[in-house]
Amino acid sequence: MSSGGGSDKSGSGGGGGGGAVKTPSDFLKSIRGRPVVVKLNSGVDYRGILACLDGYMNIAMEQTEEYVNGQLKNKYGDAFIRGNNVLYISTSKRTLTDGS
Repeated sequence: MSSGGGSDKSGSGGGGGGGAVKTPSDFLKSIRGRPVVVKLNSGVDYRGILACLDGYMNIAMEQTEEYVNGQLKNKYGDAFIRGNNVLYISTSKRTLTDGS
């Protein structure tokens, strides 16, 4: 029979909790300080380092770049995005130091 639930999914590192299920809250805590892409309801993307966020999905970012239709429009040192505008938050696969 089953003997606990310790070794279900522990392959891809990262401060896992005690169970196999990772909640959205766990995901958001784990990506703080890492590069992210934030897509707004308007279709605009913001890419930068996730500084912090709260329960309303208000987001503070650093080294932020604004992309409209896939093209870089502005660069901001720090940015604050109100949570009701956020469509999704995704971890960025590429580094932010691309040079162009």
